Amino acid sequence: MHTEQLVSTFVEYFEERGHQRIVGSTLLPPPGDPVLFTTSGMHPLTPYLEGRPHPLGKRLVNVQRCLRTTDLDEIGDATHLTVFEMLGTWSLGDYGGPLSLDWGYGLLTEGLGIDRGLLHATVYAGDSQCEQDVASLELWQDRGVPVELTVEDNWWSNGAVGPCGPDSEIFLWSGDGPPRSTPTQDDRWVEVWNHVMMKYRRLDDGSLVPLPQRNVDTGLGLERLASLLQGASSVFDCDLFEPWRRLVPPLWRLDEPSLRLVCDHLRSAVVVLGDGVRPANTGRGYVLRRLVRRALTVLWREDPSYSLDDLPGDLVQHTLDHFRQDVRPADVRHVLLDEERRFRRLMERGRQVLARPRFRDRLTEEDFHYLHDTHGLPRELITTLRQG
Repeated sequence: MHTEQLVSTFVEYFEERGHQRIVGSTLLPPPGDPVLFTTSGMHPLTPYLEGRPHPLGKRLVNVQRCLRTTDLDEIGDATHLTVFEMLGTWSLGDYGGPLSLDWGYGLLTEGLGIDRGLLHATVYAGDSQCEQDVASLELWQDRGVPVELTVEDNWWSNGAVGPCGPDSEIFLWSGDGPPRSTPTQDDRWVEVWNHVMMKYRRLDDGSLVPLPQRNVDTGLGLERLASLLQGASSVFDCDLFEPWRRLVPPLWRLDEPSLRLVCDHLRSAVVVLGDGVRPANTGRGYVLRRLVRRALTVLWREDPSYSLDDLPGDLVQHTLDHFRQDVRPADVRHVLLDEERRFRRLMERGRQVLARPRFRDRLTEEDFHYLHDTHGLPRELITTLRQG
């Protein structure tokens, strides 16, 4: 099942159950939001989860592009991406968690044809502040799906304070043999869908108070599920990355982890540029700059002559088209090449500075601060240059 078919199947399934499709936002949160990028499908809906009436009603469904910098060090494994898409559903004070899980089970097993024997669920076990999620546990037991009870792994929050609640996660077996063990004990269980019973707000003192309404917020990783349904070994082998897998290897000789990182970071950079961000030394622009420079660092470690000038325009166009961004590929390439020139000059200056006798031995924290404040060399770049 191709990703576009997966998206339409998901949306239509929930539209048939009274959900209204809302348009996903860009990666940029609303003005005044302290978060740099949209990190989940629920992020733009926070006011409605806290009680404000939504103009389209209490049952919603959408597709939201997201960016998470917290997973940068995981890029290269089978399941993580910097920019990804989340399929989401919401009950804003309407139906509860068991019905949401029942519909999720129905979509996976009937709508998508997944064998229920390949499913495993996790459920909140309860602690001193919140009771065990008995309703979700009983739902899964009634459906014959094995359940693992956890505490921290099944509590969802969007920060130290704010909306939160217990969740039930659905995992799909990705191993070659029959399913074994549990999601916390075997990473061949891949999390694909999280259903959050968002009914509390955590206050500054750590206490929980009920939200004005009890909500259900679900998020399903599009690329993860697509790769599993397509029998792919990783998210980088699903159909969305087919042009990248076909066009990049002939250009740049890279091992598999490096290829995955370069494809992820450059694809993510294109999406961020498509949403109007430009490279800078702070904020969103710094995240973009870091993505481009991490990709270049990997490329130049293999061959200093590699250049983003070789990046096919078709890849830029393919990414912009998929995310429905009205930006000229030539403009995106211009920014990428300008950033490459800046980084190459910074690398040369960094090598000259680090060649001074003062910096040949082990660097102190004072050295790192001096190199950053005086010469504009971030710690990550200094480490890379010294390793090279």
